[in-house]
Amino acid sequence: MNKRIFRLILILTGNILLLSGIFAFENPINTVQVVVIDAGHGGEDPGALGKASKEKDIVLPIALKVGQYIKENFSDVKVVYTRDKDVFVPLHERADIANEAKADLFISIHANWSEMNKVNGTETYALGAHRSEQNLEVVMKENSVITLEEDYTIHYEGFDPKSSESYIIFSLMQNIHLGQSLAFATAVQNQFRDRAMRVDRGVKQDIFLVLWKTTMPSVLIETGFISNPTEEKYLKSEEGQTYLASAIFRAFKEYKTDIESKSLFTTVQENPESSQADASEEINPISDKVSFMVQIASSAILLEKNDTLYAEFKDLKVIVKDNSYKYLSGNYLTYQDAIDYSKTLESRYPGAFVVAVKNNKIIPLKEALQD
Repeated sequence: MNKRIFRLILILTGNILLLSGIFAFENPINTVQVVVIDAGHGGEDPGALGKASKEKDIVLPIALKVGQYIKENFSDVKVVYTRDKDVFVPLHERADIANEAKADLFISIHANWSEMNKVNGTETYALGAHRSEQNLEVVMKENSVITLEEDYTIHYEGFDPKSSESYIIFSLMQNIHLGQSLAFATAVQNQFRDRAMRVDRGVKQDIFLVLWKTTMPSVLIETGFISNPTEEKYLKSEEGQTYLASAIFRAFKEYKTDIESKSLFTTVQENPESSQADASEEINPISDKVSFMVQIASSAILLEKNDTLYAEFKDLKVIVKDNSYKYLSGNYLTYQDAIDYSKTLESRYPGAFVVAVKNNKIIPLKEALQD
């Protein structure tokens, strides 16, 4: 891609995001009545290959078991499968199935692969900005399936699964249900670690096309490494599949109970003054003077202190605005200094932008620049 054109696309996309307020996450799910379960790959797409198994054959029985457990325990929940047999379903059609079903949760189940056969463990992804080269290997492999589809450049708006430039552009398209997606992803990893006794590789964010066009909280679960002989044996076994499916079901039960007993929107909306006071403790007092910071991310729930964002930004600050938590870095007296700092983050967080803060509150930039 011509670098000049790419830079223009990047700038225009960033401006669109800023103007649309896509970071506000003001549209959460308050009930869980329809869940779509997606068994990755299938048919002509085998997915990752182990020494004695194919990813498509491992994830299908796990997905069916998860659905079965939900049906048996929640008569009020409708379960929809993107596939219930060995067939190929394009990624964009999987999202269409979830959207047409008006799903409240989308669960995509996969098995991982690595060139190093000693790597093992589970990890769960939500849609978000591309974070690391290590993740990129997993993401490119899962997204490469689109090349089996006819007219994939049209369905995915010119996305090239082998181009790092495409990932930079798509990383700007944040999921408005990110907070809830991360909440469910965390519940899944907790269950894998504490109940199924699997190695916990954590909750992560990256650009998976199967999650991109879904309009509900969505996660992609990597149940283990098919490239690891010991883990492949576990993934193939009836016992292993039962443990993994049970863990995902228990995470679903926990998530559904939490959402319906105290919705994320109500949590932030009902007591904004209290939330503001708690979050403001994270901000250094700046009196009535205006300072300029860079907003890195936003979510409907307060991230845990062990979240990777805190590890990456030692000066991370939190301010509550518009029913969501804003995560800020940097603290500058001039607007230009903040702009310069935001440019250093472009490669990792191309959607980051400058905000003005006064008395621990985010104020309009126009007002700040007039002071």
